[in-house]
Amino acid sequence: MSRKGNCWDNAVMERFFLNLKMERVWRRDYANHQEAIRNVTDYIEGFYNSKRLHSTLGYLPPNSYERKMAEQQPISVSEVS
Repeated sequence: MSRKGNCWDNAVMERFFLNLKMERVWRRDYANHQEAIRNVTDYIEGFYNSKRLHSTLGYLPPNSYERKMAEQQPISVSEVS
């Protein structure tokens, strides 16, 4: 990141927070801070990482994509430097 307040410096996180707000936060009125924390945690762990499809990841949820990548053989790297 190079400049304060420039959304293009961190576009991926900006998009994540927009999705979080649109899909969860703006649809609810929270009674207190703890309820908001539980609801956002449930969104991230229970939906965003395990069920929500991501086009950048080949339309897989992040958890599935991570497991798929862990099963693949690592790329060989030349020992000559």
